Amino acid sequence: MTVLVTGAAGFIGSHLSQRLHQLGYKVLGLDNYSDYYDVNLKRQNASELKTLGISILEADLRTADLHKLLPVDVDYIFHAAAQPGIAPTCTFEDYLENNVIATQRLTEFAGACTSLKLFINIGTSSIYGADVFCGEETMAKPVSNYGVTKLAAEQIALSHSRLGNFPACSLRLYSVYGSRERPDKMFSQLIDCALHQKEFPLFEGSLLHKRSFTHITDIIEGIVSVLGKESVCDGEIFNLGTDQEYTTAEGIRTVEKLLRTQIKILKKPARSGDQLRTKAVIDKAIKLLRYHPRVGLDEGVQEQIDWFLRNRD
Repeated sequence: MTVLVTGAAGFIGSHLSQRLHQLGYKVLGLDNYSDYYDVNLKRQNASELKTLGISILEADLRTADLHKLLPVDVDYIFHAAAQPGIAPTCTFEDYLENNVIATQRLTEFAGACTSLKLFINIGTSSIYGADVFCGEETMAKPVSNYGVTKLAAEQIALSHSRLGNFPACSLRLYSVYGSRERPDKMFSQLIDCALHQKEFPLFEGSLLHKRSFTHITDIIEGIVSVLGKESVCDGEIFNLGTDQEYTTAEGIRTVEKLLRTQIKILKKPARSGDQLRTKAVIDKAIKLLRYHPRVGLDEGVQEQIDWFLRNRD
């Protein structure tokens, strides 16, 4: 069976492509190699996938003629491409085009896929808002352009399920970390700062922010758990993450402990749109997808440190 993965050269997309290949699927990747962060890091991910026989087409969902570019005999579509984060350098138009318009155009293509079993939208807990400790039925109250546009993207995908055009579901991910993590994300920055005696930028008030830090392997196993469960997943939303909570301070101490160093802190003004607390409520995924995250914070951060030392240091 053939699987299309958008954003295949990114953090989550590259791990997902690799796992799908291991499971025996023919993986077709697509990525626009945006310069939101160092494109060379994405090229490195793509190079690793190429050694496995996974090809990644360089194309932009916003402009490419997907009907000419891609085969229509796709069995699953995993939509991981997005404009992430809450960086001040990104305008609302950036989020709108990359998260909403791109998704709308991809769903137009999906409607032409003759053998499509399931369209899987990779969503985010940012959809819920500033304080997230809730199940999937809770009303979304996003507080950032990222959250607003990812909610719109999710609903675009699910609307096709409601209309009977094709089966679709959405997976809301919580605070993913691990090897290949974007350089602007917390653990990537902490490890880099610890190894190179740099100052870690800490936003005012964020030391006690709480997160369900979830290792990439647990997220990927959750994502692929939808395969073969089309009747269960169609039209549904699932939270994926660990139900363990950690403060930013605990994350900092974990890196300091594992690298046996003290990280210098650079205090910065509070960041608009940041979430105060996220804790994944995963009862639905446990029941219907048999989802069970297993990687503890120490183990997961050590994996990321080891990868960082091999690939970026």
